[in-house]
Amino acid sequence: MAAARAMVALDSASRNRQPNELGRIAILEYHLVGAKEARWEREHTRFRRDLELLYERGYRPITVAQLVDRDIDLSRGLSPVVFTFDDASPSQFRYIERNGELVIDSTSVVGIWLDFQKTHPDWESKATFCLLSGAEAGRAFFGDRDIEGQKTAWRHAKVRFLAERGFELCNHTLWHAQLSKYEDAVVQEQIARLALAVDSAVPGYRVRTLALPLGVWPKNQALAAKGSWTDGRSQRTVAYDHAAVLLVAGEPVPSPFDPAFNPLRLERVQVVGNSLERTLDWLEKPGRRYVSDGDPRTIASPRVLAANAGADGRAPSAP
Repeated sequence: MAAARAMVALDSASRNRQPNELGRIAILEYHLVGAKEARWEREHTRFRRDLELLYERGYRPITVAQLVDRDIDLSRGLSPVVFTFDDASPSQFRYIERNGELVIDSTSVVGIWLDFQKTHPDWESKATFCLLSGAEAGRAFFGDRDIEGQKTAWRHAKVRFLAERGFELCNHTLWHAQLSKYEDAVVQEQIARLALAVDSAVPGYRVRTLALPLGVWPKNQALAAKGSWTDGRSQRTVAYDHAAVLLVAGEPVPSPFDPAFNPLRLERVQVVGNSLERTLDWLEKPGRRYVSDGDPRTIASPRVLAANAGADGRAPSAP
């Protein structure tokens, strides 16, 4: 009954929110989700509260690919938010063996997300996981070699599970190489080999997004979006062509319907401390927040310009 009342209250708030499909959209950035709150780690109960806060404020998740494709089909008054998870650590997707069966750890990102859906059925499986397949410390498709109890044999099953559920698989390079240090051939190998690893787990999957490791560009920036590499052993050539490139920090991005939107240079909001609350408060200023009009065939123009909302119109600085 309490959940039903909350839904009614949310619907009422949504109906009263002025549509603005030229407003800004937050791309959130997470890394570890675990037992403590730290610079690169979100405590798991606090991550659950992040979902609750966003839901209560009228946000619903979409992927980076949906953002770039302008595929934002939300009820009137609701707003899109993009979740990105970097590094493919076990804290994001962990299995537990129980009575001979694999169960998703309820304290991992995927476990928390699926549990949240049980009471919030309109919270879809839409988030972007930026993967590593050959990194150390368990960052290889969510854990291998018994790191944090995770077995190498489970890795591909996790990647397939995410793809089948509707989550987006994103390229974060083979082992998180700082691309600026390497020549063009190595840059392309680092990116293409991750795409090849994803294809091994989910044959035919098209990786459309790259998250720059450390937010650092290669010397030839064009190679972040498009390139190829030929495997010396098999002579197979793997090409990649990304529709989006994610930076490591910044502020909410312009609407994809705004001419200022640049899918190959997307800033992200690092979720640290109270940065999420500050960002949402900033977006509440007149004219700033993307708000759906409920009709994907039209683009609702704002009545109040973002320029009237503050001194410089910028979001809270990254931590």
